[in-house]
Amino acid sequence: MKTKSSPISIKNWKEDDRPREKLIIKGKSVLSDAELIAILIGSGNRQESAVDLSKRILASVSNNLNTLARLSVAQLTQFKGIGEAKSVSIVTALELGRRRRLEKALIQSKITSSKHVFEIMQPIIGDLPHEEFWVLYLDNSNKIIQKTQLSKGGITGTMVDTRLLFKKAMELSAVGLIITHNHPSGTLIPSTSDKNLTQKIKKAGQTLDIKLLDHIIITEKAYFSFADDNIL
Repeated sequence: MKTKSSPISIKNWKEDDRPREKLIIKGKSVLSDAELIAILIGSGNRQESAVDLSKRILASVSNNLNTLARLSVAQLTQFKGIGEAKSVSIVTALELGRRRRLEKALIQSKITSSKHVFEIMQPIIGDLPHEEFWVLYLDNSNKIIQKTQLSKGGITGTMVDTRLLFKKAMELSAVGLIITHNHPSGTLIPSTSDKNLTQKIKKAGQTLDIKLLDHIIITEKAYFSFADDNIL
């Protein structure tokens, strides 16, 4: 009579192959993404070790942690050996990583470059499946007074009410602003509507003596700056 074999536990591996022990002895930086996920899930299934299962999960998202972070608990449980508890552990760890990136970016509250804007906004809108339009309101030292989501749209675009944009600017006594939105498609080429909106906001700002410093398009891994490209 055959007995069911239990999942391959990390505890049953050779000591050199155990991710937990490897982390303790050699440090966290030497572990691969798959090994770090293996520590989270603890065990694999009857056919795969935790590391092998983690490698398969990562392969399904082209080894992209940002893409993995977009998977839901329900989607993760489709992998054999990944139950709800393990799925929650993965989702939680990736969400903590996203929040850590956001906190680090917010420390740099004085805007000195388009890259700083990207570092602040990418964790917020960089990997969204829909477009969002945000405004960074700045004081006369280019420090952020407030960042505000002005609109939220579909996959291909979002509507922007410039009256609301400048109403908020006046309330905050902002002297400068940076507008930014994401392109879920991944393209960094500004559309005709992007260019027209930029000019509309720039001209309205000149009337109110509120300077538009930049318009930045953000994707998962990169950004496009109107100011850097001299088309503002």
